[in-house]
Amino acid sequence: MKQALPVPEVVQQVAEYFSMLSEPMRLRLLHLLRDEEKCVQELVEATQTSQANVSKHLKVMWQAGILSRRSEGTCAYYRVEDQMIFDLCNRVCDRLATRLEQQARNFRVLNGKR
Repeated sequence: MKQALPVPEVVQQVAEYFSMLSEPMRLRLLHLLRDEEKCVQELVEATQTSQANVSKHLKVMWQAGILSRRSEGTCAYYRVEDQMIFDLCNRVCDRLATRLEQQARNFRVLNGKR
């Protein structure tokens, strides 16, 4: 039985979600926010980049529903709202580790034959 093609709008949303995660700075920010909320200034200091750059990436993740934001005085605090994001990242990291291990085994076999 033939499987139905996904609705184009759904495919577009999935692509946008993965595209949002394709930016290294966003992955760094997610890592920093993994265990606790942080204010923008803490994230700026930890990443050693500009406040404008950090804010731009936080906004993208906030709009995607991955982060939540609260204000306290003049500070904006962010935390991870969707913990599932870490399951996804862990699966990708595990897959990459498996591939690297396989490549290392293949290299050792090739090296041993020489």
